[in-house]
Amino acid sequence: MTDTPEHLRKMPDPRSQTDEEHHAYALRARAERRARAEAIGVTPEFVSRLVDSFYARIRVDAMLGPIFETQVTDWDEHLGRMKRFWRSILFSSSEYSGNPMRKHVVIPGLGREHFVHWLELFYATLRDESANAEAVALVGERARMIASSMLTGIAIHREGLAGSRAGSDLPRP
Repeated sequence: MTDTPEHLRKMPDPRSQTDEEHHAYALRARAERRARAEAIGVTPEFVSRLVDSFYARIRVDAMLGPIFETQVTDWDEHLGRMKRFWRSILFSSSEYSGNPMRKHVVIPGLGREHFVHWLELFYATLRDESANAEAVALVGERARMIASSMLTGIAIHREGLAGSRAGSDLPRP
C-alpha cells in the first residue's frame, strides 16, 4: 500500500514523454481537478458568489476594511481579478497572472493577526455559501495555504529566514 494519492500514481514517467504528451496530461489533470471540484459544488458561479460575499464583508470589517480601502482603487476590477485568481487556484485555469506577494509585502504593519482574521472571515463566508463539507474543506484549505504563503513571504521579507515558519499555525477551516 502506498501513501501516494491516486491521481499521482497514474502519472506517467515524465522522462519518457514528448512535449505534446506533457501538454495533454496537463490538460487532462486540469479537467479532472475541475470536475472533482464541480462535483462538490465548487463551480465558477460558486467562486463568483463567494468572492462577492467575502469582499462585501471585508469592506465593512473594522480591521481589514481600512487596509483594503487604501489598497483598492477600483472594486469592480479587484473583484474580477480575485475571481480569476480563485478560479486559477481551484481549477488550475491559468487565467490569473499577477504577483500577489509584491502587493502584500509593501503594506505596512500587515501581520499574523490580519491573516488570522482574513481566514476567519473567509471561512465564515465559505460556510454561508456552501453547505457541502467537502467544498468547505477544499476551498478552505486552499485559502489557508494562500494565507500561510503570504504571511511567510512577508515575514521572510522583513525578518529573513527567521520568518520562514510564520504561517504554520494559522487556523484551519
